[in-house]
Amino acid sequence: MIKRLFTLLTATAFLAACETASTTTGDATSSAQSSSTNTATTASSSSSASSASSSSSGESGKASVKSEFAKVGTTVLFDFDSAKLTDYAQRVLDRQAAFMKARPETRVTIGGHADERGTREYNLALGERRASSARDYLVAKGVNAARIRIISYGKERPASVGSTEAAWRLNRRAQTVLN
Repeated sequence: MIKRLFTLLTATAFLAACETASTTTGDATSSAQSSSTNTATTASSSSSASSASSSSSGESGKASVKSEFAKVGTTVLFDFDSAKLTDYAQRVLDRQAAFMKARPETRVTIGGHADERGTREYNLALGERRASSARDYLVAKGVNAARIRIISYGKERPASVGSTEAAWRLNRRAQTVLN
C-alpha cells in the first residue's frame, strides 16, 4: 500500500514538473499548489484515516510557512531599464534572507519581470538580470545559492495590465516564490 502511494506521489510530482508555463497572468505556483493539493486528496482517500490526518497537517504547515513568507515581502521593484536594487528592495531582501536562514529547508524561485516596452528578447534578458540581482544579494547575505532558482518571464506575466507609468512600475520587478 505504501509502495503504491509512493509511486503515485512520484508520478504526480514528475508530471507537475513537466507542466508547461501558463499563458494567463496567473501564478505558476498556484497550479502547482492545486496539483499537490489534488495529490494529497487522492492519496488520503486511498490511505488509512491516520495517514489522512498526517497529510493534512503537513499541508497546513506549508500554508503557514507561505503566509509567513508573504508577510516578509515577496516583490522588489526596479527603475526603468535597470537591475540595480533600490534601498527599499534591499530591505525587503534582507527580510527574505533572515526568513530563509531561519528555515534552512526553504527553497525559492525568483522570477524576473519587465514592463511591456521593449522587445521580447530584451525583456527576457532584463528579467534575468533582475532575478540574478536579487539572488546575488540573498547569497551575499548568507543564503545558500543552491536553494535559489531564477527564471525570467520578461513581459509575459504582468502584475498590472495597462500602458501607464503606474502599471509599468508594478511590472518592473523580481518576485520571490516559495517552492
